Amino acid sequence: MQIGHLSLENSLFVAPMAGVTDRPFRQLCKSLGAGYAVSEMVTSRRDLWNSLKTSRRANHEGEKEPIAVQIAGTEAQMMADAAVYNIERGAQVIDINMGCPAKKVCNKWAGSALMQDESLALSIAEAVVEACAPHRVPVTLKMRTGWCQQHKNALVLAKGFESVGVQMLTVHGRTREQGYKGQAEYETIAAVKAAVAIPVVANGDIDSPHKALEVLQRTGADAIMIGRAAQGRPWIFREIAHFLATGTLLAPPRVAEVRHWLLEHLQEHYSLYGEFTGVRSARKHIGWYVKGLPQGEDLRQQINGIEDSAQQWAAVAGYFDALGDRMERLPEWAGAAAVGVDEETMEIAA
Repeated sequence: MQIGHLSLENSLFVAPMAGVTDRPFRQLCKSLGAGYAVSEMVTSRRDLWNSLKTSRRANHEGEKEPIAVQIAGTEAQMMADAAVYNIERGAQVIDINMGCPAKKVCNKWAGSALMQDESLALSIAEAVVEACAPHRVPVTLKMRTGWCQQHKNALVLAKGFESVGVQMLTVHGRTREQGYKGQAEYETIAAVKAAVAIPVVANGDIDSPHKALEVLQRTGADAIMIGRAAQGRPWIFREIAHFLATGTLLAPPRVAEVRHWLLEHLQEHYSLYGEFTGVRSARKHIGWYVKGLPQGEDLRQQINGIEDSAQQWAAVAGYFDALGDRMERLPEWAGAAAVGVDEETMEIAA
């Protein structure tokens, strides 16, 4: 799998999710089988580049390459400047956000709102490509099937984006109007794949190895992107990779493995965010890991009252120690992540 001149390990991608896909989460997913991960979106507004939130999102220390950064905005020159700013801080791929359905993004005509103005969308893509070209940094773009059911224009836009030099397209199989409700459809993604020569990535409702294979077969896509199904279940990438390679399913992970992954994840999380923010923003991750597990809800309630990182870490360690005494592996049905969660709430939770 290639993005421009860059080679990827495989065709399993981590989706950019605000308040979720930070450096610790990306690193964990990559260590568990993801071949590529895109950062949570970084604003194109220059006045916010030095904010704490943006500096954390632009932090790629120790991250496995390639480093991919998603930028969001509404003005071509601002987006071009933001691309160069992030390249100077280590970005090796620049991804343009035209897929986010969150109201606070779309109300400012960013994200998937740009699909309503095709000329503006194309001018932004062209400006970013021109800004990245001298640095040999490929530009990719994520979009939806359209703004609404009556105006699905992903196919038209895909051809335009390819013509101005975008080197990979990701299509989420829903309109902006749908948000994350209903079912993703893959016919539009298949049509985009058939119409362009650049790689196309399918996104939406991929939550199991069997669904991953189905989506690849139905769309002909070059890769798949997984978002919500990886929340609390980052090992889904190794499960899918094994199934695609062998046709057989991996056994659920051992409790001891999950304990190790989560506790390491928490340590990296605290290191990035600090004590106060780290403890609070870690709660959602812990909740996703233990969703559906015995006494998982009890742990979630317990950690919501803990404001010290050492105590939170110890509570999680103790929970998995006790769980390990009861079972060697997670139950088959557990860890089905937060599929169905409204991603508009993620940034608030973070």
